[in-house]
Amino acid sequence: MQRSLQKVKTKKARYDWNSTKRWFKFKYLLLLRAKGGPSKVARGFSIGLAVEMFTLPTAGFAFLLIFPLVYLLRANFAGALIGFVFGKVIYIPFSILNKQVGNWLVPKHFKVYLIHHLPHVLSNIIRSGLDLIVGGMVVGAALGIIAYFPVMLLLRYHSNRRKEKRRIRKAQLVASDTNE
Repeated sequence: MQRSLQKVKTKKARYDWNSTKRWFKFKYLLLLRAKGGPSKVARGFSIGLAVEMFTLPTAGFAFLLIFPLVYLLRANFAGALIGFVFGKVIYIPFSILNKQVGNWLVPKHFKVYLIHHLPHVLSNIIRSGLDLIVGGMVVGAALGIIAYFPVMLLLRYHSNRRKEKRRIRKAQLVASDTNE
């Protein structure tokens, strides 16, 4: 009787990584089959990458630019988020380039003018981040344009490879049906 009253300890179930792998594969297939094809996804990736290059100095407000840019350029939002995350990975090495390009483009007297004519809070932000913001916009736009073509070609390659595999499988099934 006492045995039935005792709680039976069960092992805690481990996380099933196969379900996560299947989810990522499913989302990847959705990207490959997105309406508009690989060019729409590549456009989204480029937008996300370009916006990420000047998001950090703007304290994350530039992220809000993704929504109208995706809508106006008719890009894929999921592709834009992937590009945004990829931009976070490569931001640190590019921040040095962003700062240098910003120093070349922003005139010295312009910074002084803005510092004296803006409220104190904004002048501190401008003093520290204007070079990064301007350089990030230029470098981000260049990176977005450059990244568009390899991403589009890679997506086309993968979708064509999948189509070819399906065609071969279908031909094998038809051949096996005729043999029976």
